[in-house]
Amino acid sequence: MKSAKVSVPGHSIVSSTPQSVLGRFDRRAAAALGISQPAVSQHVKQLETTLGITFKRSANRIVPLQEAWELLRNVELALTSLDRLEASIFAMKNEEKQRIAIAAPSVFGFVTMPKVVAIIHAKTASNVRSISGSYDQVGEHILAGRADLGISRLPLDPRLFEWAPLGSARNVCIFHPDHRFSKQACIEAHDLAGETIVDIDPQFAAHHMNFNALRFAGVEPNILVEFDCNGHEAGYVSAGLGISITNEIIAREYEAFNLQAKPVEPSALYHYVAIWQKGRTFSNALSVSLEAIIAAFSTPAKG
Repeated sequence: MKSAKVSVPGHSIVSSTPQSVLGRFDRRAAAALGISQPAVSQHVKQLETTLGITFKRSANRIVPLQEAWELLRNVELALTSLDRLEASIFAMKNEEKQRIAIAAPSVFGFVTMPKVVAIIHAKTASNVRSISGSYDQVGEHILAGRADLGISRLPLDPRLFEWAPLGSARNVCIFHPDHRFSKQACIEAHDLAGETIVDIDPQFAAHHMNFNALRFAGVEPNILVEFDCNGHEAGYVSAGLGISITNEIIAREYEAFNLQAKPVEPSALYHYVAIWQKGRTFSNALSVSLEAIIAAFSTPAKG
């Protein structure tokens, strides 16, 4: 193992060469894998030769090139597929006692997902893994095999997904029960003048639609707090800190917060769906799970 000596007044510093860095990497990998360091080095060389790619050795680290990151992504996808296959085999051997993974925005954990889990528990021996994320992330979880089913909304790519309709929703304003809006049948842009608003991040289309409508009516929004995930607004609104605009289906998740909701104009129309990967073969437990999601959305909200 070679090293270079660097002279600094009053000090002598030994700097590792790329070979020594690779040696430290090999030692850590060997310890993690339970094999010898030479075996790790040989495997790395064989991998580079087979794939025609190399790892970039620098003075203090090993840097994977873009090809290596692409390889890692494909390996992760393959391992996820193997996990899914293992789960399917387990389910066949154990009378459908499989784990169902369902991806959905976290807001659906308030009301809808508990209903889904209750139905699955009552009708199968399966357990459920709930995975949260944005609508885009729900799709990614499905395609990567991390989730069997998802709750999302249109539009979606029909080349990648299949889906079943769950419901459509228009915009509503949510507010504390003591708010003056409780006496109105509908909330319009000019009604929001002077109101403190709890608003979703500017990255969301709903933000732009709502604020364009306000500004068209000559109202400049008075934002108290911005949130980046549906569901966070309920706490602020129930504390009387402001009003917020969401849609009917999201508002149904706020039963426990004792909020009121009234239609908002102008409004958009959102179409919610249960999704799965195109061509997916359904087991009995997966079919029951899809039926459970559809049933949970068809159940009317309390109050």
